[in-house]
Amino acid sequence: MKIIITGGSGFVGQNLSKYLIDQGNVIDALSLRNESWILDNNADAIIHLAGKAHDTSNTADAESYFSINRDLTITLFNRFLATDIRDFFYFSSVKAAADSIDGILEEDYQANPHTPYGKSKLEAEIFLLKQILPARKRLFIVRPCMIHGPENKGNLNLLYKVVEKGLPWPLASFENQRSFLSIDNLNFLILKMLETPQISSGIYNFADDEHISTNHLVQIIANVSGKKEKLWKLNSNFISGIARAGDFFRLPLNSERLKKLTESYMVSNTKIKMALGLSRLPVTAKQGLEKTIKSFQK
Repeated sequence: MKIIITGGSGFVGQNLSKYLIDQGNVIDALSLRNESWILDNNADAIIHLAGKAHDTSNTADAESYFSINRDLTITLFNRFLATDIRDFFYFSSVKAAADSIDGILEEDYQANPHTPYGKSKLEAEIFLLKQILPARKRLFIVRPCMIHGPENKGNLNLLYKVVEKGLPWPLASFENQRSFLSIDNLNFLILKMLETPQISSGIYNFADDEHISTNHLVQIIANVSGKKEKLWKLNSNFISGIARAGDFFRLPLNSERLKKLTESYMVSNTKIKMALGLSRLPVTAKQGLEKTIKSFQK
């Protein structure tokens, strides 16, 4: 297959491109920064990864999310409709459905995002779902949870540095369960969708099979690093107060980062597994996290 990928220079784009090439596919990396871009009519699919990521420091211009995540997606999709390309994958986010969730997030949840990032992703979804698809075309809206993998920088790397330096984890009083998505499972699911002609268009959550608490994650990091985990259960109200102060004084810990580190956010992957006839994904949540953490040691 020939597959067009936007946002190919990002973490997901680089890993997915390599994986698909290794599986015998041809990748056309399309940059949308140059306004003269065109679509190759001979391609089989477009995987639209390009977008503006969530800024946890809350300093980004709100309108920039909509011009990139919504408007650019609309332009790309309209051009897709005018081609013979079969599949369009739009990488949205679980944050298009909800910034926080009680229970487990499924695809039929009544979406109600509150951030410009989530709203821009949702507005793109709404537009896409309203369009009439020609009979042979398919539209997949992929909602991944937190993606990680070797060399990926983010909150996992921050947590790794805390444990690796022998520092205590001071947020152990926050009990939570979170969903993660290893890049290996993401790559596997995309290829299976491309290769499965009977899978229907629609919204699909991407997540690992198991949920992991942050305290368990600290233990996993400690085991991989050969360290002893140090879990401090400091008063949660005290920690929340420090985070609120960080909103004003640009401290390393602010409310948004505290929420990311301590909230529960469980995502169901049942729909995509049923559509593909899978009982389990190839990589467990623990295996994926261990692989990512080991890469930090290099």
